[in-house]
Amino acid sequence: MEATRAGSAPLRFKSNYAVSRKFEPFYKGGKVQISRDGKHMFCPCGTKLNVMDIETGALVHSIEQDEQEDITSFVLSPDDEILVTGSRALLLKQWEWQQNKCRRTWKAVHTAPVATMIFDPTSTLLATGGCDSTIKIWDVVKQYCTHNLKGSTGVVHIVQFHPDISRLQLFSSSMDYIIRIWDLKSSKCIASLNGHYSAVTSLAFAPDRDTLISSGRDKICMIWDLKTREAKRTVPIYESVEAAVLLPKDGDFSHLGVKKRGLHFLTAGSKGILRIWEAATAACVYTQPVPYQRVDTKEEEEGSTHSLTHCMLVPGKNEIATVTAEHNIIFYDAQTLQLRKQFAGYNDEVLDVRFLGPADSHIVVATNSPQLKVFELATSHCQILYGHTDTVLALDVFRKGLMFSSCAKDRSLRVWRMDKAGNVVCVAEGLGHAHGVGALSCSRMKESFVVTSSQDCTIKVWNLPESLAAKAKAGLVSSPEILHAHVTERGHDKDINSVAVSPNDKLIATGSQDRTAKLWSCPDCSLMGIFSGHTRGIWCVQFSPVDQVLATSSADGTVKLWGLHDFSCLKTFEGHDASVLKIIFVSRGTQLLSSGSDGLLKLWTIKTNECVKTLDGHEDKVWGLHCNKQDDLVVTASSDSCVIMWKDVTEIELEEEQAKQEEQIMKDQELSNLLHEKKYLKALGLAISLDRPHTVLTVIKVILKETNGKENLEKNILRLRRDQKESVLKFLVTWNTNSRNCHEAQAVLETLLKHEAPECLLQYEGIKTAVESLLPYTERHFQRLGRLLQASMFIDFMWQNMRLADVSKREEDMSL
Repeated sequence: MEATRAGSAPLRFKSNYAVSRKFEPFYKGGKVQISRDGKHMFCPCGTKLNVMDIETGALVHSIEQDEQEDITSFVLSPDDEILVTGSRALLLKQWEWQQNKCRRTWKAVHTAPVATMIFDPTSTLLATGGCDSTIKIWDVVKQYCTHNLKGSTGVVHIVQFHPDISRLQLFSSSMDYIIRIWDLKSSKCIASLNGHYSAVTSLAFAPDRDTLISSGRDKICMIWDLKTREAKRTVPIYESVEAAVLLPKDGDFSHLGVKKRGLHFLTAGSKGILRIWEAATAACVYTQPVPYQRVDTKEEEEGSTHSLTHCMLVPGKNEIATVTAEHNIIFYDAQTLQLRKQFAGYNDEVLDVRFLGPADSHIVVATNSPQLKVFELATSHCQILYGHTDTVLALDVFRKGLMFSSCAKDRSLRVWRMDKAGNVVCVAEGLGHAHGVGALSCSRMKESFVVTSSQDCTIKVWNLPESLAAKAKAGLVSSPEILHAHVTERGHDKDINSVAVSPNDKLIATGSQDRTAKLWSCPDCSLMGIFSGHTRGIWCVQFSPVDQVLATSSADGTVKLWGLHDFSCLKTFEGHDASVLKIIFVSRGTQLLSSGSDGLLKLWTIKTNECVKTLDGHEDKVWGLHCNKQDDLVVTASSDSCVIMWKDVTEIELEEEQAKQEEQIMKDQELSNLLHEKKYLKALGLAISLDRPHTVLTVIKVILKETNGKENLEKNILRLRRDQKESVLKFLVTWNTNSRNCHEAQAVLETLLKHEAPECLLQYEGIKTAVESLLPYTERHFQRLGRLLQASMFIDFMWQNMRLADVSKREEDMSL
């Protein structure tokens, strides 16, 4: 292949990618808390408590227990200053969460993990409810336990201080469904509010402070008079209620059916919608509309995956936040209940991912669920798409990036479109496969058709009406248009794992568990040829964007390139130790990027068959792999619940390398100038700072060649800083191993031993190792010098004898 194409800029092969962003689980269930100013969100995630920036969706801190135990409960003080966490290790920790520092740790005194905790309005008292049926009150300022309240039954899962601190009352509820009122002056339970027949889920105090609203999983809310300690009214909610939140008195809620003055509250529960109730009449004045897509889903009302598990008011932003059973966190405008923002806290196993939008501003993710998630990259805002009724298995995007398709285990295909505002709606739906639809591919030239493949071993071509895109653009699609398969063909003898459409829309390729790939004409699906050569099932097929070549990846750990003319294998890439699940062409078709079931990505240069780089970012199978239009970003999705954005850093690394080389040349020139000017001290300092032992040795040799070399060397060595002397000591250990450089090493060593006190030398970093390394070589050098001295004395002796013999002979000649 050519590295440059006619009429295009010169192409530089990619050499490396670096992680630029990571979408990973930040919330795995439990209580979520939001700071009063509405800027930060606290989400438990196993052993960590993640602090998220709500504006950007970025992770600010990850607060983690030292003992690697799961966090069972936490609470943020009303003034947003103190954070306390409790773990299974029965320890409480107080954090300065802005700096991610633990200020103190103390034993919870509970004999079982702490299930819930709450601060009083002054942020000085902390109440903890334990799984051991007890409640402890802690003075956070003076750091001691003030109360130990006993009498509850089972796990204490709710504790709440009365808002009027002068009353010194604590409200609690446990597994006996009773709401208890504790007097903190006498440490006794002064009242029990009976009325619920299932777990109490929340307590809310009215502004008059004498009215309490409790919600429960018995599908009711109760309004209590705290003066008489009797129930004033029971409000039937007809769903398991997880939270009841009082609406502020000063807010305008006329858009939500609040016409009268008086107490109104909002409920969230198993139906997955918010409703507003009038306390005086027990009437529901507003019900949040259900997205129409959700009506089609096959789910029971109770225990639904859409049920809400938590709800809270965010006064600082005038918002209401809800948490779903699917670990999604949703923010609504408090006055209108219009969706403002949504976060996906946990993705489960991610099966596929694609860039979306004309400028690749979004990604669409298929997780192990019937819902699709569309993330806006700039804000992390997540849009949940309802429609499929079983797990979505694969995705593909049309060329312009506004329309995309999805297929699922529910045997259906759906086509979606994004509008200019970033909202996505389903515009078409196709049914016809006998089993789950596992792979699909969109047409490349125009938004004209979709090809699907299934476990029923067939491929289907679905034509999209020409009017569909225009209708969707104009917003005229009220319900998904029904698609019918134009062509159906039995393609393989086993499951078809992958399907691809050629860049000119004239060919279709399929890859199957039967170890073959097949080439079909489009749109009539007539078989053109078979690619045989893999020893195990084929996971992915991909057409080259520039050449008449098909790439296949297999469970045999190889990637193969095939010629489309003669169906012969052109190249085989070996290097993966596990199944190769996905492949894409990058660098204008001159390189391949592959992902494996071992979590590794490999970058291959086709011309040389060389694996240029192996990228390790995932911990499990990488099912999703896609490149953006600019060819500088890659997104991967894995079974480890993570979605990673990889940035092409080839140019950056090349620029850094060039800058290093230029800097090196400048330093070398500077060093040469210093030696020429006989500024030996500066030359030594520069060579040491560059960490170049050979250059330091060269400077020392130059000094020793001077007339008073030894004195100059001593003077310059002694003027070095201590850290520089430590570096020279480290260098001379290496020099001393070579007989050619041992004289310079011994000269420097002599200077250090002569002028540095033993106590000072013992403080040098690595002195013990240096001495151990110097001793044997130094002894060897002295032995060699001894042998040399003996040899030189023998030569001198021989020379003297030869001279004496010569003189005697001359004397004899003269006498004759």
